[in-house]
Amino acid sequence: MAKKEVQKEDSGKELLMALEILEKEKDISKETMFEAIETSLLTACKQHFGKSDNMRVEIDRQTGKFKVFAQKVVVMKPEDNVAEIAKEEAKKIVPGVKVGDIVDVEIESKDFGRIATTNAKNVILQKIREEERSVVVKTFKDKERQVVTGVVQRYVGKNVCIDLGKADAFLPESEQIPRENLRINDRVKVYVVEVKDNNRGPRISVSRTHPYLVKCLFEAEVSEIRDGSVEIKSIAREAGSRTKMAVWSNNPDVDPVGACVGMNGTRVNAVVDELRGEKIDIICWDDNPGILIENALSPAKVVFVIADSDEKSAKVVVPDDQLSLAIGKEGQNARLAAKLTGFKIDIKSETQAKDTPGFRLEDYYDEEEYEEGEYIDGEYEEGEYAEEEYAEEGSVEEGEE
Repeated sequence: MAKKEVQKEDSGKELLMALEILEKEKDISKETMFEAIETSLLTACKQHFGKSDNMRVEIDRQTGKFKVFAQKVVVMKPEDNVAEIAKEEAKKIVPGVKVGDIVDVEIESKDFGRIATTNAKNVILQKIREEERSVVVKTFKDKERQVVTGVVQRYVGKNVCIDLGKADAFLPESEQIPRENLRINDRVKVYVVEVKDNNRGPRISVSRTHPYLVKCLFEAEVSEIRDGSVEIKSIAREAGSRTKMAVWSNNPDVDPVGACVGMNGTRVNAVVDELRGEKIDIICWDDNPGILIENALSPAKVVFVIADSDEKSAKVVVPDDQLSLAIGKEGQNARLAAKLTGFKIDIKSETQAKDTPGFRLEDYYDEEEYEEGEYIDGEYEEGEYAEEEYAEEGSVEEGEE
């Protein structure tokens, strides 16, 4: 008996050590594994004895020792050895027992049989896999719509597998920055778009092109955004080429554009470097759509804006020498301004506007009431961080290529 007790004590210590390792390395709680072991032992009982309804498992959480009991009815002559026990045998366990009483009879685990024991082991391993998957899903579910850092692990066709530590993320070709050459072992920041759990394990979809990647990168770099002093109101992005971002200050003493640019451009340059040189225009947000549209068309100067908030459309007149700059290369500047503001924007030069109904101030004001530099929806405010681009003449609406 003493030898058996020593063996049980040793096995209990080994079990506790194994569970502590699982808890530390895989973040699976010991209590969860204790419950899995109880379930596996009951499964082994059912497979070996044919049923387990009258059985229970006790595991000492402090020592790791476990016992399996079968609750048997005391009878004079048992017909079912799983559910009944002879009175004479029962007396050895509980002296003074009577027919009809129920006694707990300990079952030695060696009595389960090899096949039942193997199946019990498989139940535990399956539970470990399920808990690992559950922990990963929960961990990354909390990181949805956030930026995480990973290491480029391998290519699967044109898609990229990113190692995030506890799990791999899937970066499809459509979510990769055009012309960006990701190499094996490169460390990159990615935006977690979605986390799903399926039969093959957790599937984490990430992006390098999502506009919110830019937002999260600025949140990490700009303390004023983190503390709420500066708010990012809108972002329009063409990944790998250019981003326009409108910011607003909730503190009159804080310049929102200056806070995002940083001293000598350190903050914005850190984001630009992470995005492999993507240009970023930062402009001031304004509730007045006219002012907002003027700011969004920066660096081009604007003569006046006629904005229709109900129709979400705007007519913009710019100096003749600013038309190409306002539209941008291949229409990009105007296209991003439309995405940023949510307005369909039609741009014409002063010369073109003279011959186009709806683009002349006299269509809205008496000529003597109009002063040079005025327009219907506000005053011009040039963006503080922008770069010049050139394009052909034309008009662009939101989303138009």
